[in-house]
This record gives sequence, structure tokens and C-alpha cells, in this order.
Amino acid sequence: MKKNSAQKQITKKNLRTLTKNGRTKKVRSVRRVVKYGAINFGRNIWLSTAATLVMTITLIVLSITLVATVVLNETATAMRDKIDITLFFKPGTGKETLEVLKEVMSNDPNVKSIETRTSEEEYANFLEENKDNELLIETLEDPTMDMRSTMISTMQSTMRLKVYDTENLDSIKNIVASDINFVKNLDETEEPTYDVNKTEIATITRWSNIATTGGIALSAVFIVVSVLVIFNTIRMAIFSRREEIYMMKLVGADRYFIRGPFLVEAQLSGLVSGILASGLSYFGFRFLEPRLAQYGINVTTVTNILNSNKIVLVILAMILAGGFIGTLSARLAIQKYLRSTAK
Repeated sequence: MKKNSAQKQITKKNLRTLTKNGRTKKVRSVRRVVKYGAINFGRNIWLSTAATLVMTITLIVLSITLVATVVLNETATAMRDKIDITLFFKPGTGKETLEVLKEVMSNDPNVKSIETRTSEEEYANFLEENKDNELLIETLEDPTMDMRSTMISTMQSTMRLKVYDTENLDSIKNIVASDINFVKNLDETEEPTYDVNKTEIATITRWSNIATTGGIALSAVFIVVSVLVIFNTIRMAIFSRREEIYMMKLVGADRYFIRGPFLVEAQLSGLVSGILASGLSYFGFRFLEPRLAQYGINVTTVTNILNSNKIVLVILAMILAGGFIGTLSARLAIQKYLRSTAK
């Protein structure tokens, strides 16, 4: 019994030793694979640099596509939110009449909000908007000229509408054209502003679609170019080391040890290109940010991402994208050329 117990203890000890040695062997193997991959990256420095640059351009194009799509869509949305439709009523249309008209219009489900102003309120608003023009204010307030009464008698009362859907105004137009209260009080000299800013919104939306479609197409082209460049880089590395690979096969090296360095080499290109693309994209956007804002382009969403912890996720996504492209290219090259080289 004691002998059997001792044998079991020895067996368990041996198993633990074998397991520990197996883990140590795997760690050493991984270290060597990474080391040889880094050496190969430096050995083929010109090809590695070319592959890294092409992949960097690819990732920058991808980031530009995403940023342009977000920025232009946000700009179009912001412009839609700012749009208001102005209806003009005859000068002197009173507050009570405007309230009746407001109640009629508020029944339309497309109407988000309504603001009305009498002629007196429009005049007060005009003074507020031009308060820095001292000469104009002095002229209007000159009691000898009685400009106030003259201005109010010519200023229309107004109704400003904000709507949910700027592309579907038929119901509002129908109310304005058919309701007796609107027909009786509308000022015939001033048309409602149904189509103001529509052209600008349509232009921005079109550019957003072009940026998305064109960016995806251009990114696809550069991804293919990146794959081909890395593919040829790995292929040439395999060809230059064909005798070494053959010897490794003869001494019993496993597939992982032979293929691993080529994968590491391609992944290093992806890692470096991801870091480069992230840095160039970040500083490029920071440089263009104030200039875009001057032209009314809404960059708030992208700016908020860059100013938050999410920037880390963006950088990681760029690095992972580069690593994925590099790994895919290397696997294709290894699968196609390593077998024939080892024969």
C-alpha cells in the first residue's frame, strides 16, 4: 500500500513537472516567435516601411470617411433644427387674432413649436437687433420725425413655426391656403418662407452621401493595395528564407514556430500604421477644426469624442484594424507560398 501511494505521488509530481515544463516551453516559443518576427521586420526594412505607409494611408482614409460622414450628417441635422417657417400677417394684426391663428396651426401634428409677434413686438425686436447702430436708434427715436409709428404701421405681424419634418409641409401649406382666418389676415406682399435653407441642407446631405460612398470605395481600394503590398512583403520574406524554413521542417519545428514570425512581422506593420494613422488623423482634425467651424460645419460630436476617454477606444480600433489587415495578408501569403517553399 505504501509503495502504491509513493508511486502515485511520484506520478503526480511528474505530471506537474511536465505541465510546468510545457507551459515554460510555450512561453519561450512565443518569445522566440515575437523576436524572430521583429528581426524579420527590421531585416526587410524597406518593404516593411512601404507596407506600413500604405496601410497608414488606408487607415487615414477610413478615419476621414467616418469623420466626414459624422460631421456632415450632424451639420445637416443642426440646420434642420434651426429652420423655422415664417408666416407674415398684415401690419396691425393684434395679439388676440394671432392667438386664434396659433390655435388653428397647433392642431397640425408636424408642428413642433409656434412663436407669434405683433407689429409692435417686431419693432421692439428690430431695435434690439440694431442696438449697436447708434445713428439708426437716434433717428428712430427722434420725436420730431415720428418714425416709430411709421415703422410699426408698415411692419407685418409674424408667426414662426418649427416643424418635425421639413420635407413634408403639405399639411401646413393646406391650412395657410384654406383656413379662413389665415386667408383673411395673411399679408399678400410677403410669401411664407417654406423653402429657406432647403438648398443648403440638400447640398450638405448630398456631400455627406458623396463622402460616405466615395470614402468607402477609396478605402476599399487602399485596403486591397495594403493587402497586396503586405502579401508580397511576406512572400519575398518566405522566398528569401526558404532554405532556413526547409531545415526547420527537417528538425521537427511545428507549424506555429515556422509561420508565427511572418504573422508577427505583418502585425507589427499594422501596429505601427495604426499608431501613425491615429496621430496624423488627430492632429489633422485639430488643425482643421476651427476652420470647419468658421464655415458652419458642426464638429461638436467628433470634438467631444477627442476630448473624452473614448479617444483611447478610437486609437485601439485603428490599431486593431491595422493588425487585422496585416494578419489577413500574411495568412494569405503563408497559405499560398509556405507549402511550396518547404517542398
